Amino acid sequence: MKTSRSTFLKTICLGGLAATTDILHAASTSPSLEASQNLRLSLGLASYSCREYSLDETLAMAKRLRLKNIAIKSMHMPLESSEEEIQAIVAKVNGEGLELYGAGVVYMKTEEEVENAFRYAKAANISVIIGVPNHDLLPLVEQKVKKTDIKLAIHNHGPGDVVYPTPEVVYGKIESLDSRIGLCIDIGHVQRLGLDPVANIKKYADRLYDMHLKDVDMNAAEGKSVEFGRGVIDLPGVLKALKEIEYKGVMAIEYEKDAKDVLSGLSECVGYTNGALQALK
Repeated sequence: MKTSRSTFLKTICLGGLAATTDILHAASTSPSLEASQNLRLSLGLASYSCREYSLDETLAMAKRLRLKNIAIKSMHMPLESSEEEIQAIVAKVNGEGLELYGAGVVYMKTEEEVENAFRYAKAANISVIIGVPNHDLLPLVEQKVKKTDIKLAIHNHGPGDVVYPTPEVVYGKIESLDSRIGLCIDIGHVQRLGLDPVANIKKYADRLYDMHLKDVDMNAAEGKSVEFGRGVIDLPGVLKALKEIEYKGVMAIEYEKDAKDVLSGLSECVGYTNGALQALK
């Protein structure tokens, strides 16, 4: 980045202050949010961050943080839900001024689970499934993608995962498939493998359909989720790379720390991200 360290840190602080002010005073405008919109980078929430909270509580937090996009996890919209139940949940999300753009992570280990995942996504009218289909099910997934026009972003799960540990493994499996099958790059898992999230974003830009933003405390499999800016990931570099590739998807914050008391940590992450976006101007 061409911004000086002192200027960048000052901007980060201002972004964090803006996010905190939104929470405490419910300000009618948010310069930091406008900055992210001007840069064509859309910030959202992976609802797994709020896994210990109800859907109503999760939506309330997203609103307080001025996040407009949400990718829903099964504890907030069960995979076995009927179409009527799904549509009622979507109506609730929309009624709070949020867009339910995606669902996941959705695991697909059988043909029945693939069929259900696309039924679920179609009923919710979402644009992307963040999923993990077994390798042998990819031909069926491709058929469903072609039939429904719903994208599938395959999520890399890092150390210990034998199905899709890295974006490279994902890309190798889907490169010859329909172009609507792509990647959800989880930068935390990439970093825990000792790889460079920025390099991976640039390398697989043509099939990058979703992002899980996070920070981790070390370059090792044991790395744990921390508030943005307190860990080892070059988050300003990640945002700069996303801007450079003209990323059109959502950057979903997946904050895995403090599951039972998540709001203050999420607020810090939103403030940091908005400050970093301002610094990219």
